[in-house]
Amino acid sequence: MAILVDNDTRLLVQGITGREGAFHTGRMLESGTQVVAGVTPGKGGQDQEGVPIFNTVGEAVRETGANASVIFVPAAFSADAIFESLDAGVSTVCCITEGVPVHDMLKVSDYMRMTDATLVGPNCPGMLSPGKANVSIMPRDIFTPGNVGVVSRSGTLTYQVVNELTQRGIGQSTAVGIGGDPIIGTDFIEILKKFEADPETECAVMIGEIGGNAEQLAAEYIQSEMSTPVVAYIAGFTAPEGKTMGHAGAIVSGGESTAEAKSEALRKAGIRAATNPSEVAALVAEALGKS
Repeated sequence: MAILVDNDTRLLVQGITGREGAFHTGRMLESGTQVVAGVTPGKGGQDQEGVPIFNTVGEAVRETGANASVIFVPAAFSADAIFESLDAGVSTVCCITEGVPVHDMLKVSDYMRMTDATLVGPNCPGMLSPGKANVSIMPRDIFTPGNVGVVSRSGTLTYQVVNELTQRGIGQSTAVGIGGDPIIGTDFIEILKKFEADPETECAVMIGEIGGNAEQLAAEYIQSEMSTPVVAYIAGFTAPEGKTMGHAGAIVSGGESTAEAKSEALRKAGIRAATNPSEVAALVAEALGKS
């Protein structure tokens, strides 16, 4: 099985005619994803690689039965694009766009509490269930179907870990990049809950980084609620205090936001914590009894 996106995913692409939207639509189609609609205001009636374009998300959903959306619109309009998908009844929304203003995401966060939808991102690489659906900007060639779920704040570390799992003969059920902004739609715990409920996900990998306390909260959840084994890695051991490192949410302010503090919390919770990303695949193999 998979979480969030699978063979039943009917995807619409918001911003399909932009450079990034057009490029990644082609890659998602090549992956076998059912891309059923695109949305660009003023370009309704046209198509992009055979995908019909609509002026609004509501129209696209009514005409095609789209149940997921991926957003490539500019940062200033991303919140409106999220609202439009939610109002149209889309159940899974993924915002790839980076640089979305924090005050816009505060409004989105408030609105999400009134819905049952899932928002992944913004500033994320998306979601990919190998052999089923690709709603992402991830390099699909490094993935292979399997039973390990991956959730990460970092796009590039996701790719490295997935590639090393694949090279070791360990496939993935779903990889989810939740994004590294201060305010995001879905956190570690929400994704871990889904992996725990998925009978075919036999191990989960959590990739965190400096800043905030999301990893400590996840450690508490894993210790008390999960039977599925979890392997973790925290990036940023050499990050200087007070420096933003890559993501807007990745800033060390001392205390529990450091990589050392996060890794220690994971180990205290009985979670296998790698000291570098290359060690993750070995620990997963150990957890699965394949070492």
